[in-house]
Amino acid sequence: MRTAFLSDARFLDHLTGEGHPERPARVTATEARLAPLPWFATLPKVSVEAASLEQVELVHDLTYIRRAEAVCGSGAPFLDTPDVAVCPASFEVALLAAGAGPSMARAVLGGEAENAFALLRPPGHHAEHAAAMGFCVFNNAAVLARHLQRTHGLDKIAILDWDVHHGNGTQHLFEEDPSVFYTSLHQYPYYPGTGAASETGIGRGRGTTLNCPMPAGAGDSAYERAFMEQILPALNLYRPEAVILSAGFDAHRDDPLADIQLSTGCYRWMTQRMLEVADQHAGGRLFSLLEGGYHLERLAECVEAHLGVLSGSVKA
Repeated sequence: MRTAFLSDARFLDHLTGEGHPERPARVTATEARLAPLPWFATLPKVSVEAASLEQVELVHDLTYIRRAEAVCGSGAPFLDTPDVAVCPASFEVALLAAGAGPSMARAVLGGEAENAFALLRPPGHHAEHAAAMGFCVFNNAAVLARHLQRTHGLDKIAILDWDVHHGNGTQHLFEEDPSVFYTSLHQYPYYPGTGAASETGIGRGRGTTLNCPMPAGAGDSAYERAFMEQILPALNLYRPEAVILSAGFDAHRDDPLADIQLSTGCYRWMTQRMLEVADQHAGGRLFSLLEGGYHLERLAECVEAHLGVLSGSVKA
């Protein structure tokens, strides 16, 4: 399989301050681990183009977009909530992160690669229609989903979010829309407080949201059971035309921000299962975007494992 890899030195320009978990070292530490790998050198490297305001406006309120631009430009220390630390460069970097999805789509739909992974920041899945939240400015996965529909004519998109925190923003953006199936595994109850199993969608979207909340201490076997009993049957019934992964690696047992106990091997296993869904229903079209992961060594290790399986360089 040919896996496109996307990153950009400009992602380091989003400065969050001393001690903030979502820091530039997340990218540099991961790149340092990947660089010496012989198989990584063979992956096509795709340039990232910043999202246009029109692309971002497909999922975010224009007033919010303009407010984010003004707040970042003003030198204010945060946007909307203190955990969304920003600097003057943050708005442009957030547009770049939001553009990673359409850039991946260009590579995959253009035949340059079969699937793709974006090593990006800031993450996106907590960003709501009109508010920043949880380190996130724009919802990168949501921008990609709408781009695939509006630009490439794909009708049914599946988003699997395995970040340890529930992707409240992504769920809320699509919970009334049956053309996007959102499913999440996450620690619960935990930040941000959403993601109960009873949240299954609203109105026409009822049945196309699937939450698999996990108690603190859950490990590989619980995640594998959720896949086999809930997630895979639902996705196979839905038959998506593209698969998006909100790929957070903060459910690893060593991550400092939560209490789920996954091994690195579980990320290989989940990646392989989602490749199988994409191969069966979506012509292999799978797009993976980095969300969380705050233990630098484990983040880099998990990204290596994930990329290795995506590209067929490492067995699951």
